[in-house]
Amino acid sequence: MPTIDEQRPFLPVNIAVLTVSDTRSEADDKSGRTLVELITAAGHRVRDRRIVRDEKDAIVAQLKAWIADPAIEVVISTGGTGVTGRDVTPEAFHAVYEKEIAGFGELFRWLSYQKIGTSTIQSRATAGVAGGTYLFALPGSPGACRDGWEDIIKHQLDNRLRPCNLAELMPRLQEHLKPAR
Repeated sequence: MPTIDEQRPFLPVNIAVLTVSDTRSEADDKSGRTLVELITAAGHRVRDRRIVRDEKDAIVAQLKAWIADPAIEVVISTGGTGVTGRDVTPEAFHAVYEKEIAGFGELFRWLSYQKIGTSTIQSRATAGVAGGTYLFALPGSPGACRDGWEDIIKHQLDNRLRPCNLAELMPRLQEHLKPAR
């Protein structure tokens, strides 16, 4: 079973929160607010928070801006992962991925199945990495955000988690760009 190595110091991660919605404002963005609260309660830092419309180009532009920003190590989005015509978040994320973390979506749906049954097939939650930045796309409900954070992301961004975690891999995410010796 995974455990926390209390001998290691906790290293906070810099995170940006993206809400994808045609209708939400910061005042009524419950999912974005949920993520901000969970992230800060875990000891990480929210460096930016934005709301963009369900438009692939707008989502890609915001992701690229954060990927290029060395102060942002992780992006977590909420919304736009369903199957309706306006749900384009996964397509936007896939447009910028260097590598997909397929296990994230698989695990999210497996955990979600235990709570909402077969309705979980409507979720296209996804994760990947680009430019040394981890990217996670969650569904647009506060419950889905809580589940994704509490059951998966929180643990993988804790550098003390053993046997392994995504946080400790951050320094190596761009090693393919270093010249060969």
